Amino acid sequence: MAHTLEQLTRQEQTLTSIRSVVRTMKTLAAINATPYERAASAIEGHRRTVRHGFAAFAYRMGGQIVVDELAVQRQVLVAFGSDHGFCGNYNEAVARVAERRLADGSTRPTTVLCIGAKLEAALAERGIAVDQRLTPPASVDGIGRLASRIVSQLERLARGLPLLSLTVDLIHTRRLERGERGVVTVPLLPLERSLLQAPKPWPGRALPDFSMAPTALLAALLRSHLFASVFHASAEAMVTENAARLALMQQAEQSVDERLDAVRRQASGVRQDQVTEELMDIVIGHFEASTRAKKTAR
Repeated sequence: MAHTLEQLTRQEQTLTSIRSVVRTMKTLAAINATPYERAASAIEGHRRTVRHGFAAFAYRMGGQIVVDELAVQRQVLVAFGSDHGFCGNYNEAVARVAERRLADGSTRPTTVLCIGAKLEAALAERGIAVDQRLTPPASVDGIGRLASRIVSQLERLARGLPLLSLTVDLIHTRRLERGERGVVTVPLLPLERSLLQAPKPWPGRALPDFSMAPTALLAALLRSHLFASVFHASAEAMVTENAARLALMQQAEQSVDERLDAVRRQASGVRQDQVTEELMDIVIGHFEASTRAKKTAR
């Protein structure tokens, strides 16, 4: 279908505006990812400190932390998604993993905590009911608040029992090798066995000791471990969300550029045709005028 020069000019202006919006979103995605990436790296230091705390506690208590064997009362699934679009199949990929995890065959009551309205919609499409939806952090400062809310919610779900009465899994996206990303399931509770055992011999020159009541110290270590793990999962989720949005915007920018080049070439062709037609009209008019002048002269 042939387009007029006016139509092609309007298309070029529209595509130029879209390209400006896409470029802005691409820049924002690249800028937003950096603080979350730094937060994910920073919390790693805190996680190592907490792990050292578990090791010191276990060493001081005789080489291994003995926890009361509690019947698991409830399974909790914490899935990290997004509130905003333009990030490809980011939420759908998390929902697929959550569906597989829930289908593993647990007969215990399951509570699903969802972070992000887009993920809630993706889970609903797969028939998964969300018990509580939380809002993703809008900035790095919000990661700590979100992690605290989730840990507090886990304590409420324990219903007065120790947190070890829960089975908790985190599902989120994280960075993989060669710039790729993937969805992972991270078991949060019960605790890893490695956290409950002390290294032999103790690596430091001074032996660890503490003055708090053992139960209080263990509870504090456990809560710090949960907080740091949830914080790290949330930060990684935000990094990969912005990375997914950046990749999608790069594809969109390339697509718009290709369409814009095609429209400009088409407009240039139409413009050239119009110039050619005008030149032909001038030449033909000049020829006809010359012919009439010659006839008049005879």
